[in-house]
Amino acid sequence: MRADVPSDPALVCAAELVALYRAKALSPVEATKAALARIERHGGAVNAWVHLDPDGALVAARASEARWQAGAPQGPLDGVPMGIKDNIVVAGMPARYGSRLTSSAPRQVDAPAAARVRAAGAVLLGKSAMPEYGWKATSDSPLTGLTRNPWDTRMTSGGSSAGAVAATVLGMGALHLGTDGGGSIRIPSAFTGCFGLKPTRARVPAYPAAPLGTLAHVGPLTRTVADAALALTVIAAPDARDVYAWPAPAPDFGDGLEAGVRGLRIAFSPRLGYALRVHPEVESAVAAAARTFETLGAIIEEADPDMGGDPIAVWNAFWWPAMRYQLNALNERWRELADPGLVAALDASEPVSVADHLNAQLKRADLHNALVRFHQTYELLLTPALPLPAFEVGALVPRSGEWGSAWADWAPFSYPFNLTTQPAASIPCGLTAAGLPIGLQIVGPIGADALVLRAARAFEQAAPFATLDAPRTAAA
Repeated sequence: MRADVPSDPALVCAAELVALYRAKALSPVEATKAALARIERHGGAVNAWVHLDPDGALVAARASEARWQAGAPQGPLDGVPMGIKDNIVVAGMPARYGSRLTSSAPRQVDAPAAARVRAAGAVLLGKSAMPEYGWKATSDSPLTGLTRNPWDTRMTSGGSSAGAVAATVLGMGALHLGTDGGGSIRIPSAFTGCFGLKPTRARVPAYPAAPLGTLAHVGPLTRTVADAALALTVIAAPDARDVYAWPAPAPDFGDGLEAGVRGLRIAFSPRLGYALRVHPEVESAVAAAARTFETLGAIIEEADPDMGGDPIAVWNAFWWPAMRYQLNALNERWRELADPGLVAALDASEPVSVADHLNAQLKRADLHNALVRFHQTYELLLTPALPLPAFEVGALVPRSGEWGSAWADWAPFSYPFNLTTQPAASIPCGLTAAGLPIGLQIVGPIGADALVLRAARAFEQAAPFATLDAPRTAAA
């Protein structure tokens, strides 16, 4: 390894890894071994994985190394070690969905995103942990136990892309793929200080089909914005198996990434017009982040979209029937085997009739059009990603009792943009006095994924993200 190569290749971003391979300054085998070494060293502290395939990863890394030595890389991710969330199907690996109700047998096909990264030469390390069927935004499941926040292992990493963010932050893979049906990429990204993007609806194809339909999105979790742009360029290729997927080829999301935000008209909404409270440190950090965009030449105005109040009832009308359907289809004993919290939440959820569902569809359309009108004035929208920093691992809500009784009570900024299917990202914007990350959400109109990435990149350059070399233990 050359003297100018970082001492730990596991902490090198994906785009830089590819540049180092091209310069023959580093090999995919070295990078993969470094990622596996960090999994061995830190995996027990955070419990980020449900399935690992170190032997298969090294086989893939050696094949990549041979391609780079021959000057014939397979694609833009050739040799990049990465992980995939447990609910994204990968051929040769199980897909447990965080549940004891599912089979441990390896799947026979790749989901579209898995197929795309494999075709681009990525080295697949394994599957990252998640709560059961992604039902909640915290980080435990009956299958894998507690996934912990690297910044303080007493705290949740957030969910449902729980293991993906812990692994991203600690260099256990240069990038990861997650899913987001109500904030499951952005919430854990905010709690752990990495970058997470929920792309526009079906910009990234999904298969097999999920009951959540266009509510759920597949997207990247990374340590840099450039890596997210690189990953999205790969995974956004069309796939005919997805009934909702865009048929148009994906652009190169790296194009224009460095163009900045000068002249953009951006709205800053501290509470989206309905959030009941925001932690003072979060409020201060997010307001400071908005001012940073102003210093970068954007026109910042405080404004709330006309959303007609909190759309949680509309989101609930889709979320809970989908959860019940999935469990009913698995096993008649699901009440005995599923997460007790999920069973209790389903029992407490309101029944949804056909008329209720149709009404929710119409209200969803109204919300969509309210945001369409809003973006005729403002090119982007800034909000907190979350109103609070990470709290105790294993708890559904903070034990202080101040943030409601359901997880959506403390995550009011994410699910509206699953309903509207707009691109939305969480980007780190500081740390609390206790050293816990704070996230800023950047939202764009439908199809403006490149603009969201461009704004995120401008902010990243102005306010580089805090990094972590090793997990902080509970005693720290």
